[in-house]
Amino acid sequence: MSHENIELIKTIYGHFNAREYDNIIPHFDDNMTWVSADNSPLADESPYHGPQKIRERVFGRIEAGFEKLEIRTDEINGADGGRVVVLGYYIGRMRGKIEDSETQLAHIWTIDDGKAVKFQQYVDTFKIAELFK
Repeated sequence: MSHENIELIKTIYGHFNAREYDNIIPHFDDNMTWVSADNSPLADESPYHGPQKIRERVFGRIEAGFEKLEIRTDEINGADGGRVVVLGYYIGRMRGKIEDSETQLAHIWTIDDGKAVKFQQYVDTFKIAELFK
């Protein structure tokens, strides 16, 4: 099962990196929970519940705020309990900025019956705060 879970996360990140957010939503369970990192710009409404809320308030805000935002995965590891741990970097450019930036991340996904049921984000919020200046 770990292999299938890892492939699901790779598929989700492929759509994310292509900005195909609507193609991510079918991979989420109806009761999906999205937890943004404390002190991140999206933490103001976290946790987000349900695919539609995540589409509107997470992906919609990413679309509005970033010219590009991609995830470079350095490691993807399957764990017990349907968990997948991802280590890597966000590579992005905010609207109105000239240069790309890289921000370290860790994501923990929980998968059940072939669908994502929970996402927990850990990110370098100091670096993100610097970008928003």
